[in-house]
Amino acid sequence: MLRRVLQLGLGRGPGNRRLGTRRGGSALDWDEKLSEFKKKIRSALPGEACNVLYNTSHLPPEHADVVIVGGGVLGLSVAFWLKKLEKPQGAIRVLVVERDHTYSRASTGLSVGGIRQQFSLPENVQLSLFSINFLRNINDYLAVVDAPPLDLQFNPSGYLLLASETGASTLENNVKVQRQEGAKICLMSPEQLRNKFPWINTEGVALASYGMEDEGWFDPWSLLQGLRRKAQSMGVLFCQGEVTRFVSSSNRMETTSGEEMILRRIHEVHVKMEHSLEYQPVECAIVINAAGAWSGEIAELAGIGKGPPGTLQGTKLPVEPRKRYVYLWHCPQGPGLETPLVADTNGVYFRREGLGHNYLGGRSPSEEEEPDPGNLEVDHDFFQDRVWPHLAQRVPTFENLKVRSAWAGYYDYNTFDQNGVVGPHPLVVNMYFATGFSGHGLQHAPAVGRAVAEMVLEGHFQTIDLSPFLFTRFHLGEKVLEQNIF
Repeated sequence: MLRRVLQLGLGRGPGNRRLGTRRGGSALDWDEKLSEFKKKIRSALPGEACNVLYNTSHLPPEHADVVIVGGGVLGLSVAFWLKKLEKPQGAIRVLVVERDHTYSRASTGLSVGGIRQQFSLPENVQLSLFSINFLRNINDYLAVVDAPPLDLQFNPSGYLLLASETGASTLENNVKVQRQEGAKICLMSPEQLRNKFPWINTEGVALASYGMEDEGWFDPWSLLQGLRRKAQSMGVLFCQGEVTRFVSSSNRMETTSGEEMILRRIHEVHVKMEHSLEYQPVECAIVINAAGAWSGEIAELAGIGKGPPGTLQGTKLPVEPRKRYVYLWHCPQGPGLETPLVADTNGVYFRREGLGHNYLGGRSPSEEEEPDPGNLEVDHDFFQDRVWPHLAQRVPTFENLKVRSAWAGYYDYNTFDQNGVVGPHPLVVNMYFATGFSGHGLQHAPAVGRAVAEMVLEGHFQTIDLSPFLFTRFHLGEKVLEQNIF
């Protein structure tokens, strides 16, 4: 019975999730009442009219229909689609809270910017196909009057995934899934690989898959700035601050099997201002957790996971920060302009960067090698010991490469099954997730943002069914494993 309750979302539907937070009134009603209240204060004060007693321009509004925690590309995509799909226009007040206005630690800006269809799950392939269409027609979606058009600098050079003898059958099965969803992927033998890419050493390669179209890489920063600019033009509000508390109410319910469950609803979000002890309470109807690597902490603030072990109430959001290194090197004798993003059998990857014989790459560490996520310092020995030897073995000319720079960024790593978490929480009934993509959130952001907006506005997924990505799978122990994570 519990499983059925979880699948039905505890009776969730658009009728149970109205966006109004004040009984008998809307956001516009509240604005009018607040304006009248200010007029009364001014009329009672002696002397010249005073517009403000205290500068509050840096504070968020006291009320928003939807508060999005996290202003990275996923949070911005949700904001864009909420405003794009709202009816009537201007019906929803959306606030995005981002603590790092420079985005210096954001996963988006530190990403290598890849997009591919070569996933093992149909849902991830569908997300990629939707997103590549969005990116290819970016100005149809994100154009702003009197602003220059966006240029994402998309490079359609494809992905090349290599498999050893032991991984060949898995690669072949994955390609079948990708083709069934409409992706144009071809399989290549070692001989075909050498003919197309003569710079590659095929030792240890039994099979390869290559994306023939709609795969490559783009500029993540341009996408983030384009989404932010468009969202602002649509009336989305932005605030620099940190969410430190949720105020919620609770109700007890009992399932037909006699199990007691506590349903909670967030009514207020406390936003702490930067370099200050002050905070602003924001009344809201919906909270979107798009806090990336820190979304687990935000979920915990809302009381998620604070219950008896083994129960739904005690099930945590299994998303944590994982640090990943990206290295930039120069090699005049390296592969040419048609170089795809290559993912080797051991997880080492690289791609061309620009036109000056530069390349980006790295690899994910093993569980035993996981670095401390408490800082963004780069381990250069990791490149020397764990990356370079494999690069030089696969591409012999990389023996003479010179590292020019390096940086570190965060994955919002889902420790359960390395897949996204999308949609509402079953007990904190007005918190929705857009997180946990473990390295492929950037490329799926356009599609995930639409999926979350559909769930908020309509009560169900419409464009792509992402039901397998719901939070309830963590409690039920139903892993949705994505095999192609690197």
